[in-house]
Amino acid sequence: MNEETKKRIEDMIHKKKIFLFMKGTPDAPECGFSMKTIEILKSYKVEFGYFNIFEDEDIRQGIKDYANWPTIPQLYINGKFIGGADITEQLYNSGELKKVIEE
Repeated sequence: MNEETKKRIEDMIHKKKIFLFMKGTPDAPECGFSMKTIEILKSYKVEFGYFNIFEDEDIRQGIKDYANWPTIPQLYINGKFIGGADITEQLYNSGELKKVIEE
């Protein structure tokens, strides 16, 4: 990943407290995992930023390298990588995600 792509990713994840790299948009997710993650975030009624990885191939590949995580969606809170859909769902079910969001 080049420095420009890295900087763009870092700018995005620091723009909002909660930021999601996803397939599609919150109103029209383009995969079940992105939809599941959106539903969890919406259940908290929190504001979050997002980026549709289908809009930019550099970001689509770069975010996988940045987080060293091969799949999308990827959730960031306070600039820190939280995980993909399964981890987000596990944290939601345990109550840990709420704690992280409220920090």
